Amino acid sequence: MSLLGVFDVSGSALSAQSVRLNVTSSNLANAETVSSSIDQTYRARHPIFATVLDAFNDHPSMAGVKVKAIVESKEELRMRYEPQHPMANEKGYIFLPNVNPIEEMANMISASRSYQNNVEAINTSRQLLLATLRLGQ
Repeated sequence: MSLLGVFDVSGSALSAQSVRLNVTSSNLANAETVSSSIDQTYRARHPIFATVLDAFNDHPSMAGVKVKAIVESKEELRMRYEPQHPMANEKGYIFLPNVNPIEEMANMISASRSYQNNVEAINTSRQLLLATLRLGQ
């Protein structure tokens, strides 16, 4: 892999982790939303990453990452019996999202650290490239 390829790989990782942070933020923002039916209740979403290989090289040495899809969680929604709630259905239940705030915070920390690591890889590569250019002086 050339030194310039690091920028492409880390750039794709920055983009993917940015999507992951946005999805996690959306999950946390909707963690306590209430609905009167299963169909209208927010469901946690998670990005699916896929590897991107260099298609123009016989020996793929450069890879990146892309967001292949954003899928909804299949976990059950939470139901709570609150007949006095204005959003309660005819049986007195409200529906809450299947968002686990603890898992989402762990996802956010992981995505943030991964983002920081890729920024550091870009900065280190830039410094090495500049040091290489200074060799000719």
